[in-house]
Amino acid sequence: MASVKNLKKDINYVFSDIIEAVYIWEMTAQGKPTKESESLIDEAIASFDSLIKKVNEKGVENKKEHYNKINAEFEQSAKQLVDKINAL
Repeated sequence: MASVKNLKKDINYVFSDIIEAVYIWEMTAQGKPTKESESLIDEAIASFDSLIKKVNEKGVENKKEHYNKINAEFEQSAKQLVDKINAL
């Protein structure tokens, strides 16, 4: 991992792209939001908030291990959300 700044940017870009993909799906498939699409957006926002909160934690003993865990959780969360979008 290069830096905390880049990790924050990656989290922001990926989750904003996921939310944008849901909005595009809504407009092309239904023309309006559905309960499933709204729950996906809520889940993406909750995951984003959780990851950013973990990145901003102070007083972590082993920073490298801490950020590697966050990065792994980020990848897993993003993959799950993309899979859910594809299942719509």
